[in-house]
Amino acid sequence: MSHRTSRLLARSAVLPALALVAALVAAPAGAAAGNDGDRKSGRPAVAPATATVPIVVGHRGASGYRPEHTLESYRLAIALGADYIEPDLVSTRDGVLVARHENEISGTTDVSSRPEFADRRTTKTIDGVAFTGWFTEDFDLAELKELRAVERIPQLRQENTLYDGRYEIPTLEEVLALAKAEGKRLHRTVGIYIETKHPSYFDGIGLSLEEPLLEALRRAGLDRPNAPVFLQSFETANLRELDRKTRLPLVQLLGGSGGPADRPGTSYDALSTAAGLREIATYADGVGPDKNRVIPRTAAGALGVPTALVADAHALGLLVHPYTFRNENAFLPPALRRGTDPAAYGDAFEEYAAFFAAGVDGLFSDNPDTAVAAREAFVTARPAA
Repeated sequence: MSHRTSRLLARSAVLPALALVAALVAAPAGAAAGNDGDRKSGRPAVAPATATVPIVVGHRGASGYRPEHTLESYRLAIALGADYIEPDLVSTRDGVLVARHENEISGTTDVSSRPEFADRRTTKTIDGVAFTGWFTEDFDLAELKELRAVERIPQLRQENTLYDGRYEIPTLEEVLALAKAEGKRLHRTVGIYIETKHPSYFDGIGLSLEEPLLEALRRAGLDRPNAPVFLQSFETANLRELDRKTRLPLVQLLGGSGGPADRPGTSYDALSTAAGLREIATYADGVGPDKNRVIPRTAAGALGVPTALVADAHALGLLVHPYTFRNENAFLPPALRRGTDPAAYGDAFEEYAAFFAAGVDGLFSDNPDTAVAAREAFVTARPAA
C-alpha cells in the first residue's frame, strides 16, 4: 500500500472524529476513466464524498478578532467552532519551530520598539524577494519569547490593537498542547492544519523545517493514521519529501499568482489545470487554492461562474480547501460590500454560500464563527442525499 493510499484511508476516519461526514467514495465512471495515470502509479481513483460537511479552518486562529498566530487567537478560533486551527511555522536560530506568518516579524511583533534588538535589523532575500526587518532565524527562542504580538493590519482591525503587547510568540509544541487541552475540555477533537513557510530558504540556512515538525508530531502522538492533522505548503519539493516520510494528508497550496519558489518556471496557473492537478495527486491529498481560482470575480466585481478546479480535483481524489475568507469589505468582491468603509463588514454570508455550493471540502477563515454559521445554513438548506 502506498503512503498516499494509506493516507486516503486514514483521512476517511479523521473527519468523522471531528463530527463531520468525510468518508471517501469511488469516483464516478467518467472521472475514473480520465485517471489512468493515477491508477497506474498505484493510487486509487477516488473522490471526496458529495455529502461531506465542509471543514472550517481558523486561519492563523481567529485572526479577525485577535492578533494572529497567538495562543489566544487559536483558543478563540476553537471556541468559535473551528474544526482546525492553522499555525504557520518558521524556525528560530536554535532550531525551534514557532508560529508566525513570515520569518520577518516587524509587522506582527513589537520588535521594532525594542532597542536591545535594534542591531538585528537587516535585509535578506527570501524566495527571490528582498525584505528588510527582523527575522526569526536571527533570534534564539528565549529572545523571541521576550517579544509580544501586535495586530498585522491595524488600519482594518483597529479593535484588535486592544490586545497588542499581551501575547507571546507560541512554539509548535505549545499550539499542539493547546489543541489537545481545549479538545479535552470541550469534549471534541481539535485538528491542526500546519503550513511550512519558505522551506527551501530554511533548508538553505541549515534550519530544515520538516524533521523537527515530524518529530514534534511524533512526540504528541500525531504522526499516525487518523490523526487530525493536515500539512500544507506553497512549495512542492518539501511535500514530496513529506510524502516519503509520513502518512499524514498533504495539501499543495496554489497561490493566486506566481509559482512555487522551489520550481522556477512553473506557475500556479499551470498547477491548477487538470494536468497540474494530476501531478499534484502523485504526492498530495488536496489543494489549497486562492479562492479566486475556484470562483473568479467578474469585471463588474461580482462572483463569477465556478471554474473546473473543484471538479477536476475531485476526479483525482483531491480535497479542495480554498483561502482566505474574511468579513471586511476590503476582502470581499465589490458587489458584496456594504458602504464605503473598507473595515466595515460586508455580505460575507453570500460569499460563503457560493463557495459551499461550488463543492469545496473546507475553507480557511479569519472569522470562524461566521464560517461555521454559513456552513450550518448551507447544510440545513441542502437536500437530503
